[in-house]
Amino acid sequence: MSMRPKDLLPGVDVFIFDCDGVIWRGDSVIPGIPQTLEKLRALGKKMYFVTNNSTKSRAGYKKKFDSLGLNVPAEEIFSSSFAAAAYLEQSKFKETGKKVYVVGEVGIQEELDLIGVPHFGGPEDANKQPDMGPGCMVEHDEDVGAVVVGFDRNINYYKIQYAQLCINENPGCEFIATNTDAVTHLTDAQEWAGNGSMVGAIKGCTGREPTVVGKPSPLMIDYLCDKLGLDRGRICMVGDRLDTDILFGSDNGLKSLLVLSGVTTEEKLLSQENVITPDYYADSIVDFFVDENAKVGA
Repeated sequence: MSMRPKDLLPGVDVFIFDCDGVIWRGDSVIPGIPQTLEKLRALGKKMYFVTNNSTKSRAGYKKKFDSLGLNVPAEEIFSSSFAAAAYLEQSKFKETGKKVYVVGEVGIQEELDLIGVPHFGGPEDANKQPDMGPGCMVEHDEDVGAVVVGFDRNINYYKIQYAQLCINENPGCEFIATNTDAVTHLTDAQEWAGNGSMVGAIKGCTGREPTVVGKPSPLMIDYLCDKLGLDRGRICMVGDRLDTDILFGSDNGLKSLLVLSGVTTEEKLLSQENVITPDYYADSIVDFFVDENAKVGA
């Protein structure tokens, strides 16, 4: 494990960057990131931005990049909401004539719209409550062929019940999770329950394991390599989380760089309890172009 990230540059053609904690924190770009991305492009490096956050579509993330003054084309952005849609497109789900029930936010819905897959649920079910009086039941659509579960700040009992009915009672209904992150960072004050808690609720009442399309699942890198013709031996995954980003790199034959600008501290990385080790680590990706002597003397 090396602290010299610039040593990566000669052997890497493609960088895959996580977003929150690597490019930005919350709604603020991390200092030095715009200049670093420009320098990497000037060296001829390709880059893609991959996030497990499914609350936005690629178009939604493009707007966020623009708002932060980062010139990133939509074609370089891959969210787990897009990954869910790509999975359904590759499996020819549209041809089945079935629908998708969404536990999640608008990012998933927007991506499903782009591939012409009918869907319902999501934000429109935010305030629904099932009637649990004597003899009452939740009626569900028997034409639902997949339930997609993404991060949902308005998850409720109705959504969980509807999802489990579709999965348990509709023959062949798929259970798809955008990711299973245990926690997320909605604010910089504390950790918040992540999509793993939403997925866990559905797992608990169905006994089913989901198809996970986000990091560290191989589905995302397989899609990128197949569609874009990338050589995974010359790709580096850059992230701030050991259990998703760095595991995604090591499990899929990629080089990996952990940055300490997000959720992982150096203490956690170097602790005896940690079993996931990146190839390199640095304070941030700005260190690609920081002279070590200057950094020590700063």
